[in-house]
Amino acid sequence: MAGSAGAQSEERTRVVRALAEGGCVAPGAEADALFRAATEGVGPIEELVARRLRGEPLAWITGWVRFCGVRLCIDAGVFVPRPHSEALARRAVSLLPAVGMAVDLCTGSGSVAAVLGSARPRAAVVATDVDPVAVKCARRNGVRALLGNLDEPLPKSWRGRVDVMTAVVPYVPTDELHLLPRDVLANEPRRALDGGPRGTSVLLRAAEAAARWLRPGGSVILEIGGDQAAEMASTLADVGLSEIRVHRDGDGHDRAIEARRPD
Repeated sequence: MAGSAGAQSEERTRVVRALAEGGCVAPGAEADALFRAATEGVGPIEELVARRLRGEPLAWITGWVRFCGVRLCIDAGVFVPRPHSEALARRAVSLLPAVGMAVDLCTGSGSVAAVLGSARPRAAVVATDVDPVAVKCARRNGVRALLGNLDEPLPKSWRGRVDVMTAVVPYVPTDELHLLPRDVLANEPRRALDGGPRGTSVLLRAAEAAARWLRPGGSVILEIGGDQAAEMASTLADVGLSEIRVHRDGDGHDRAIEARRPD
């Protein structure tokens, strides 16, 4: 038993070292995740480590990620939800009545919608995405996901009745995509990242959608980045929304913008 434990320790040390040398920022945690995946039958540890060192997202390899405490299936090819989006999801939960109505645009794996559904099981939550692979993944996560562009596939009966609309859209300016980590650019879907010349091409349309679907008193929360807050605040005001506020992370970076449809 002692020899077996020692061999396992040596193997873990070897994997951690390989991941660290490959540029992984949390090699110990990633090694543990890969060993769990190997134990669950995903594949031999050597193969899983090789996939990670080629830049494949960890969540694609293990097949899941935890987001706001909810375990989500993550299929290969689907945008991996980021930890910084958890604050947006929690804020949306706080705004959604127990039997309210919520819409999540550009849902990806369904992360935000799944959190809303988990926290408010009696609420009606609908999500949309243009990518059929993402829609299939979101449905695996228990989300009522519809295939289509932004608000186009939403039930017409929901217009003017939505309590909360959320959207984590592609918002990286095209000219800044090269600044993203190399493995992100090489593996994750570009259309989940590229937000156009200023990064606001889809954000602007999401703001316009919110004005159409929110009920009086309903709120929209959009994830943003960089210096997009001023442009988005102006747009939200132009479409008739008010009480606009910017949410920042612990480092002072703008992460989301929220607005409300006046009563």
